[in-house]
Amino acid sequence: MSRRTQSRVDMTTGSISPKLASLAWPLVVGNLLQTFYNLADMFWVGRVSTEAVAAVSLMFPTSWLFVSLAMGLTAGSVALVSQHVGAGNDRAADNVVAQTTILGVLLGTVLATLGYLFRHPLLTLVGAEGQVYVEALQYIEVLFFSIPFTFLFFVFRAVLRGAGDTRTAMWLMVLSAGMNVILDPILILGWGPIDGMGTQGAAVATFIARVFAAVVGVYVLLRGNWGIQLRLEDLSPDWPVLKRLVEIGYPATIDGAARSFAAVAMAALVARFGAVPTAAYGVGVRLMSVSWTISGAVGQATATGVGQNLGAETPERAAEVTWKATAGTLAVLFAAGGLMVAFPGVAMRVFTDDPAVVAEGVNFLHIIGLFLSFFGGLMVIQGGFRGAGDTRVAMALSFLSRWVFRLPIALILAYGWTFQLGPLTLSGLAWGVDGLWWAWSISAIVSFVMGVLWFSLGRWRHGVLEDERKPATAD
Repeated sequence: MSRRTQSRVDMTTGSISPKLASLAWPLVVGNLLQTFYNLADMFWVGRVSTEAVAAVSLMFPTSWLFVSLAMGLTAGSVALVSQHVGAGNDRAADNVVAQTTILGVLLGTVLATLGYLFRHPLLTLVGAEGQVYVEALQYIEVLFFSIPFTFLFFVFRAVLRGAGDTRTAMWLMVLSAGMNVILDPILILGWGPIDGMGTQGAAVATFIARVFAAVVGVYVLLRGNWGIQLRLEDLSPDWPVLKRLVEIGYPATIDGAARSFAAVAMAALVARFGAVPTAAYGVGVRLMSVSWTISGAVGQATATGVGQNLGAETPERAAEVTWKATAGTLAVLFAAGGLMVAFPGVAMRVFTDDPAVVAEGVNFLHIIGLFLSFFGGLMVIQGGFRGAGDTRVAMALSFLSRWVFRLPIALILAYGWTFQLGPLTLSGLAWGVDGLWWAWSISAIVSFVMGVLWFSLGRWRHGVLEDERKPATAD
């Protein structure tokens, strides 16, 4: 057995739960470290001013938009790599790596350019004003330059994950996050001869860490000793593979964009209530994101398990992977939500000492906390669909959750609008910012139930390889 094969977790044989845990725990660590980027930024920016916290809070959904687009881009590679590996065709999996790299560099560069050119209208759109606008502009201008490197690193993580190797990417995330944590206080607050740059310093720290991660990730793929390989001879367009990647990936890319634009829209709704709710929302969402790292990681492991088993033509085992992963996630996140409800003030005061922000944040966590498990359960179900290459259903579930349920419910509950429809007068309930928090929770429950029912139909079981199932000799 080669070193490359030894680094993989084979989900097609043996007991599912231990192998799922073996795949998932490095992803949990990696996702927690990704979240640590954001938490570290918020922690040190909180030592600057409330306006700085509000600025980074407003920009979090925007920066997450590009992360989501990178994840969407790589959805096709996870499905194809995992199913090729499950079918025993390593050489075809390597070619997918190269084609995904081509797409990642191209799309990342285009988005970075467009984002920088339209940065001012973007800030106006999300409701940034006064000093919050100034701080947010300094932050986002630097962050746009990191987008191509972010895309490259997500390509690295995705193709290794599809092959069943989640540990290598985890160790690179450890190094990258450690670099970010060290640089944050130095660049944000200043140290010795280095002047503090405030919110801009947080963005510069992130930029440096992501460039480092991307460069090392490409080196690892070129070596080819871990799970999968990037071959230079494959770095020319393979149009059938590129077409397949786009066909599978574009719904996931739209999904990521729709989710992120929904987050931007929600942040804009919160911003209408002022700087204090905006700051509380930013801290609260980051606390929630710790739980999302768990469910997101389990969803990613589920995608690998489903993909490998469909490649091996064992769809019943693929379904079992998804149901066991969902049940475990629900249990863990229900406990995590209980802790948020029990100790909300403690959690908020880690990031800010503003009493008004803490009070609003406590209210946010009380309303959201007990429903965390439903957010996470839906993410795992979506992972099952993505592993099968059925990214359109995963996209539909995200769209329903945010645009059909969350945002309309938020508008109904939070605002006191009136609308005359013939003899009928419709009006919002005017609950204020509490209505926004309740919209999150209600939409989570409804969306999770829909996801479970949809997956139970079993229409995802065909996979995406079709005539490519014949094993080839791996190099």
